[in-house]
Amino acid sequence: MIREMTIEDYEEVHALWMTIKGFAIRSIDDSREGVARFLKRNPHTSVVATEDGKVVGAILCGHDGRRGCMYHVCVHRDYRRRRIGTEMVVFAMEALRKEQISKISLIAFTKNDIGNAFWKTIGWTRREDLNYYDFTLNKENIVRFNS
Repeated sequence: MIREMTIEDYEEVHALWMTIKGFAIRSIDDSREGVARFLKRNPHTSVVATEDGKVVGAILCGHDGRRGCMYHVCVHRDYRRRRIGTEMVVFAMEALRKEQISKISLIAFTKNDIGNAFWKTIGWTRREDLNYYDFTLNKENIVRFNS
């Protein structure tokens, strides 16, 4: 079942994130408080997939009023290749469309072969005409990569 994510899903979603090899988890942004703040700002666009009574997939999805963005798109390895990821993406895209958002972006690490193949397979376009920049405002927001 695909449905909106709520803060009550946090523990299961975080546990799922920790199983995803190569995932970058931030100490503040991905904490319960950080996710609660994100969901409060974007209450209808983040998604979970549940099966067998547990969360098996998740997407943090939001927008700034102009463009949507997806973060932490994942499906538990035991549930992959069953269209769960595609169904979650479509659910999130429809939620953004209802909020009059016309374009969505996401970031996938270049070494994320599984993720990059997924996005290509479902018709997303890899941009080669721009550079991505970021700036850290809070150095306490430590990144940890799952191995």
